[in-house]
Amino acid sequence: MKKHNYSAGPCILPQEVLKEASASVLNFDGLDLSLLEISHRSKNFVAVMDEAVALVKELMEVPEGYSVLFLQGGASLEFVMVPFNLMKNEGGKAAYLNTGTWSSKAIKEAKRLGEVVEVASSKDKNFSYIPKGYSIPVDIDYFHCTSNNTIYGTQMKSFPQTDALKVCDMSSDILSRKVNVADFDLIYAGAQKNMGPAGATLVIVKDEILGKSGRDIPAYLDYATHIDKESMFNTPPVFSVYVSMLTLRWLKSIGGVAEMEKINQAKADLLYGEIDRNSKFYGTAAKEDRSNMNACFLAHEGVDTAQFDEMWKAAGISGINGHRSVGGYRASMYNALPLESVQALVDVMQAFEKL
Repeated sequence: MKKHNYSAGPCILPQEVLKEASASVLNFDGLDLSLLEISHRSKNFVAVMDEAVALVKELMEVPEGYSVLFLQGGASLEFVMVPFNLMKNEGGKAAYLNTGTWSSKAIKEAKRLGEVVEVASSKDKNFSYIPKGYSIPVDIDYFHCTSNNTIYGTQMKSFPQTDALKVCDMSSDILSRKVNVADFDLIYAGAQKNMGPAGATLVIVKDEILGKSGRDIPAYLDYATHIDKESMFNTPPVFSVYVSMLTLRWLKSIGGVAEMEKINQAKADLLYGEIDRNSKFYGTAAKEDRSNMNACFLAHEGVDTAQFDEMWKAAGISGINGHRSVGGYRASMYNALPLESVQALVDVMQAFEKL
């Protein structure tokens, strides 16, 4: 039976990518050696890293003056690296927009190194909306936001203007829609949503903003270290980088980010249309802030969902249980999830309504 994988992350990857990646575990690049056992300094893997970086620059139209890195530690390490590199050692101050669990964690880490101004928060309504109309202080080192919130199903549809450095955690919607990289000074994203398996973290950073914090930064936490060593200061996550490269190739082959954005919008329109139409369900996020990546919905009071759960499992649907802090259902529609999988879920919802 075909599986429809709605996992929130690590998530679905293109089948052609999985096949090529699987083959590389046994025989990579015709070497009769596994990708998992060759040197990361070999010309074969250096070519992989170079291509992955080049594809990110091409697909995201990264301007001159920015470096592209593949690091480790996920967004959680970036929560630490960002203030270490950008917050001044003396009188450091940063502004954060709090839209969910991950921005809350980023705020907690930044507070270890300096003053944090929480410019707005949607915690009052369980992070079901994106705050608007807030002011960003002028006396800050940087402003930080999270573009998409996997747990609560919200997404920033636009980004505020500020003269301060602008940092964005795009872990769960990277490469799903066009963004103007030049509008940001630093973007970071875990690979395990739209780009590849867990293990690699993409960082896009404007070179000129570095080296100005006045801090004695530990070598591993210094972006300049990784730029100088071309993402190989230590052994990189070779498999994750390789699969990310294959996924980037796939994305380019289907028409790039602009085409992917159209496909993702069609998927979101189909599912949200059914959530709004179906008498047994309702969405949890404010309509204007709904995420195209993570659709969160609940059953109306009095609806017995036990049979619905049996029906979607029988249809080969996997991974739509909501996060424990929200409950209900969460359908994660990352890049590699096909429209037919969304239709399969819609068909089950419609059949359940008729019972």
